[in-house]
Amino acid sequence: MPPTPSRLSLVPRSLAARVDDIEVALLVEGVFRRYGFDFRPYAPDPLRRRILEHARAEQLPSVSRLQERVLRDRECFERLVTTLSDTGCILFQNPAFFSTFRREVAPRLRTRSRPRLWHLGCSTGAEIYSMAVVLEEEGLHDAVRVYATEVSDGPLRQAAAGSFPLERLRAAELSYRAAGGKARLADYYRTEGGQGVFRPRLRDQVVFASHNIGTDASFNEFDVVVCRNVMPRLGQALRSRVHRLVYDSLATSGYIGLGRGEDMRHTPFELQYEPVGARSGLFRKRT
Repeated sequence: MPPTPSRLSLVPRSLAARVDDIEVALLVEGVFRRYGFDFRPYAPDPLRRRILEHARAEQLPSVSRLQERVLRDRECFERLVTTLSDTGCILFQNPAFFSTFRREVAPRLRTRSRPRLWHLGCSTGAEIYSMAVVLEEEGLHDAVRVYATEVSDGPLRQAAAGSFPLERLRAAELSYRAAGGKARLADYYRTEGGQGVFRPRLRDQVVFASHNIGTDASFNEFDVVVCRNVMPRLGQALRSRVHRLVYDSLATSGYIGLGRGEDMRHTPFELQYEPVGARSGLFRKRT
């Protein structure tokens, strides 16, 4: 008798990986092997959503096609990294953060010798210039040394340029006022075409540098670390690593700034900080 044909064993549909998930995993692995940028520890759902959106923005029909282009085209890779690094921040997002910073943190910075502030995961610069305006208005611009870091040069170049669409800046005017603004936001930038470019003075105290939160150590001691809207993009292991990085980087009684809705609960350092102000996203290191 002829042998009985073996039956094909099928994975239950509920357990089968989606094609998009497979493509995203292959893309991320390819980026790591080709360029050394490791997005594998990032939270999978936000990462998948951003990659799919970026494929559409590149007018490509699939993530596989995006992978092919990214691995062969450095500029396409830079655009992808800029998308994945973008925290989506608008200027003066959550005005309570900035008004509390003015009231609680600025007076303490005035008492410190050579205070330093680190924008960790600065994206394309909205947080940098929001804070630069606050430091200018609080008389701290010349005193505070500011460091702004991202994993890739693409977002850093955009941040260093200090250029934003005018409609984005005009939309931030009310938030600036709610954050305790003492003038008009428009006083701090000039108009060039459809862009608003922040005045060079607001950039001259900022050091822009590449820093990989997944592999690099701290490079200084800081009085303030701002990493708003960074943590939700990260997987649990990488998030814990970044919390350790920030904690080790902060001076005694230093401050960490988190985004709206973020806090220290369920982190390894929950008991090492105390909140500053209500719903501000600011926390002070206890020791």
